[in-house]
Amino acid sequence: MTAAGVMLRTYEEACKFIEQEDDTKYKVNLGFVPNMRVPGYFYVNDRLKSLIFEELQHACQRGGHGGFLPAVQQLANVAGLPGIVKKSIALPDVHSGYGFAIGNVAAFDMADPESIVSPGGVGFDINCGVRLIRTNLMEADVTDVKEQLAQTLFDHIPVGVGSQGIISTSAKDLEAALEMGMDWSLREGYAWAEDKEHCEEYGRMLQADPSKVSQRAKKRGLPQMGTLGAGNHYAEIQVVEEVFDKAAARKMGIDKVGQVCIMIHSGSRGLGHQVATDALTAMEKAMARDKIDTNDRQLACARIASQEGQDYLKAMACAANFAWVNRSSMTFLVRQAFAKMFHTTPDDLDMHLVYDVSHNIAKVSMAFCADYAHLRHAYVSHSMVKWSV
Repeated sequence: MTAAGVMLRTYEEACKFIEQEDDTKYKVNLGFVPNMRVPGYFYVNDRLKSLIFEELQHACQRGGHGGFLPAVQQLANVAGLPGIVKKSIALPDVHSGYGFAIGNVAAFDMADPESIVSPGGVGFDINCGVRLIRTNLMEADVTDVKEQLAQTLFDHIPVGVGSQGIISTSAKDLEAALEMGMDWSLREGYAWAEDKEHCEEYGRMLQADPSKVSQRAKKRGLPQMGTLGAGNHYAEIQVVEEVFDKAAARKMGIDKVGQVCIMIHSGSRGLGHQVATDALTAMEKAMARDKIDTNDRQLACARIASQEGQDYLKAMACAANFAWVNRSSMTFLVRQAFAKMFHTTPDDLDMHLVYDVSHNIAKVSMAFCADYAHLRHAYVSHSMVKWSV
């Protein structure tokens, strides 16, 4: 391989750097790409193993001409970033992404002045995530009206690229939503008080600073509150098919086979995309100034403690808050749609939030390091870590 990270090895040569440690754990050893500081690890079963190795094989056959970098190479490139802690990890959904592989997780030691933060470790759709809303309805209750119910959801939730929301939002409202997250939704009557208890970070990142979000980003986000978007985003009526852990399911209120739930998958829309774009532009300049080298331009980054790093993290927190408000707004609209369809109230339908979890985010995590026998802070970046029900 070259320093630019282009795959020049044969597939057989590349595989020599990968060793299987147990049935599902694979280690990518130092040397797979230049400048690796720690090893990479990915976790796949036999069924998923073929996908990741086929992706690597195709990339080797292309010889660096066209196509995306394979996920294994992206995993290894992340392992070369300054300040990374112990290992670069890829979860079972791993496949090629932007900078980081999809499913790639990495932590960076905040006590290390060399440590970086990279928008490629978060993604363009900041705080894209999923939330599950339960009901007390059973499949038999919706079978005869499922087409009408689907249409009612379409009528309430705008979808598609550039879609605009039906929840009126002023510039002042947007500023407050960026800072307050779900606290804004609660204040405005778009969320239930208990929703926050079932949301990651309680639906608000406290370091958010709306002054770090560009006017262009705000302009893109202003009309999109309560919109689904396009691509792989969805608002889906689902049915419980099988209960694996009865105690946990009972605690979450989804313990009946045939029970109807709603899952919403969306993020920060155009606002988050613009926050990432703005940060990448600034970080390319910061890399030149601070002499930071990476194996891939898509891993543009800045020191965590630098002005560019701090500005990004504060703007990213705003975009994360916007995403929680967006999903909360759609939850409000889903509750209204079901109430209208079944001529009752969302409360009577037991439409409580089971959880809301993010998969495009960077957060401060406290970890105990046995090597140093004290607590350390690390920024943990999650790039499209998808969670399944």
